[in-house]
Amino acid sequence: MLRPPRDARPGDVLDLVVQAPALLREDIEVLALLTGAEDIEPLTRAANEAFRLHAVASTDGVAEAASAAGYDVALVPSSRRLDRVRVMALDMDSTLIDIECVDEIAEAQGIKPQVAASLRQRVALLAGVPLDALRKVYDERLRLSPGAERMLEAFKAVGAKTLLVSGGFTYFTDRLRARLGFDGTASNVLELRDDRLTGSIAGDIVDAASKAEALREMARDHAGDGIVVAIGDGANDLPMLRAADVSVAYRAKPIVRAATAHAIDHCGLDAALNLFD
Repeated sequence: MLRPPRDARPGDVLDLVVQAPALLREDIEVLALLTGAEDIEPLTRAANEAFRLHAVASTDGVAEAASAAGYDVALVPSSRRLDRVRVMALDMDSTLIDIECVDEIAEAQGIKPQVAASLRQRVALLAGVPLDALRKVYDERLRLSPGAERMLEAFKAVGAKTLLVSGGFTYFTDRLRARLGFDGTASNVLELRDDRLTGSIAGDIVDAASKAEALREMARDHAGDGIVVAIGDGANDLPMLRAADVSVAYRAKPIVRAATAHAIDHCGLDAALNLFD
């Protein structure tokens, strides 16, 4: 079932955004009839195919039909404009990038099955791992999620500040910040001795609450009366997602999809751009 998002005001005109790597035009026309949409607009901000059905009167059956067809759908207020976005926060592991860094480090050392439970316990198993192992994960295994660069460029083009948050490690967030131009980061510092991991985290752990606070801090400094956006995939992103005006679950777990305004399951990150007029 599609619900009006939190930023929709009473009386707002609501549009339906339909997206997928490939869409059948006849499906869009059927959805327009089903929803009573006034007209259909093709969208071109993302690499995927997308249409906006303007001023829908009903969304009964839409979520079920879209799920069966493999389409991402979102109910959005027509007044939500991209140029009003002032802060955009993004989780790193399995959102900005397509891996979980700690798992990849562990797999490269042959200890992935043992790496579980709390973060401190997981990091303790990495004691003695050479710093070069992290370099190899970054160079050989880490890949950006589809559409990441296009999405970031578009948000920055309208003046939004960008924040990368992670329960992972500064080794990766620092490099991604330099590569992609993030305005801020929040992540954990791995303790090193003689270019090897000690198995400890230096300082406080960046957890779910820390991610949310990093977003709130950037919003206090830069959001004004603009829009704050957050995108994540895991349960430890939920406080951050709740702190945003517009929350997006990216290829996320069901608990996260259920708690956010929108979900992107079939498209790349740049599909988030089509959620704005």
